[in-house]
Amino acid sequence: MLSYPATIPLSSRTLSHLAECIRGHRRQRRSRWRRLDPGRQALLTLAHLRNGDTYTRLAAGFGIGVTTAWRYVREAVDLLAAAADDLATAMERIRKLAYAILDGTLIPIDRVADQRPYYSGKHKRHGVNVQVIADAAGRLVWASAALPGAIHDLSAARVHGIIDALSSADVMTFADKGYQGAGGSVRTPFKRHRYRPKLSRRQEAVNRAHARVRARGERAIATLKTWKLLTKLRCCPRRATAIVQAILVLHRVETSPYS
Repeated sequence: MLSYPATIPLSSRTLSHLAECIRGHRRQRRSRWRRLDPGRQALLTLAHLRNGDTYTRLAAGFGIGVTTAWRYVREAVDLLAAAADDLATAMERIRKLAYAILDGTLIPIDRVADQRPYYSGKHKRHGVNVQVIADAAGRLVWASAALPGAIHDLSAARVHGIIDALSSADVMTFADKGYQGAGGSVRTPFKRHRYRPKLSRRQEAVNRAHARVRARGERAIATLKTWKLLTKLRCCPRRATAIVQAILVLHRVETSPYS
């Protein structure tokens, strides 16, 4: 098998953070000798998450077995996911925002045996639903656990308690028409109904202004999907939550100079 040098578009700070997490975990477990040191295991994990490299390619590049590569990545992902903020912790930052932007995204997956719950009628494909909260500049603030793709965005937001949390904190939140009826502090555009008059000019103007604000939230989703593994998950859908949470932790380390 041929090999070639490649890069990962991340800073050394992110690599050092993950390596230190792995090193601490090994000390706690009094782990014996392993094929890869903490730094190499961290590099292996980042290559998988950011570049989307398969276990077969990683195993060949790092000179280890495929099963070992899978085990090392899973261990590192679980360590990162355990350090991710829950919604209550994230709300401490969100309530300080001028306003928030709420949107949902579908992360594609391979077909599974029980595929009906994961089929999104909106996107016409199988996947998992992740709710994303962005700030006024479109920066990624928080992402929810993954739910089956058949679940509607509004239902997913309610399951996670996002609507109640944002309303309790009185954070003005902009969302698309999929969140109609959310209530509280969530603002959605006017929606034309089939048997009602057309929208007025004022309502159309409000919708345009609303869309300009809401479009910034797409940047947060784009940021999340710069991690190539999320372009299509080929693992068990139940692992999607841990992967998204791990990526959130790495994103915060990468974007914060004080992490």
